[in-house]
Amino acid sequence: MRFMVTGEWSRNRLLQMIVVLYSVYVALLWVTNALLYFQKMSLAPSSVVAYYLGNPEQYLSPRSYQGLLEVSHFHLFAMGMLLLVLTHLVLFCPFKTWLKITLITTPFVAALVDEGAGWLVRFVSPDFAILKVAGFVVLQASLAVLVGLSLWAIFVGSQDNYDSGVPPDELDFADDDF
Repeated sequence: MRFMVTGEWSRNRLLQMIVVLYSVYVALLWVTNALLYFQKMSLAPSSVVAYYLGNPEQYLSPRSYQGLLEVSHFHLFAMGMLLLVLTHLVLFCPFKTWLKITLITTPFVAALVDEGAGWLVRFVSPDFAILKVAGFVVLQASLAVLVGLSLWAIFVGSQDNYDSGVPPDELDFADDDF
């Protein structure tokens, strides 16, 4: 914890290695997420509507309540854990607090929009298809930005702009606390 609050993480090689390896996994998740999405739909709202409401010409059945529930059950847990860890890395980056808040909240909101929009298309109105596309695009973009910034902070970033919210002269750590 001390490394995070003081910004000393930039000198901890093992912590840096963990962040780099985690970033590789998230990058692979990012690629497979896009491949899965584009296997089923495109960025055209009409393809989203066809996927969720069905399309007889393409032999697509409407998504069932149980099917959506099973996918949401897994996605809500998995995305929550992914975003917990990935956005936690923003705390290590030398950015101002307002930017950290933006970088943390954007992917959480985008993930909820991405997941919830499918339900809205299926059970409320096909007009929500554009929301599904927007949620997917913003989520993918925010994941890419977070991975990129984490790696940037490891290899290039300095601690000059680190903003922990506590002035450095007020930090008090005892070795036995950690």
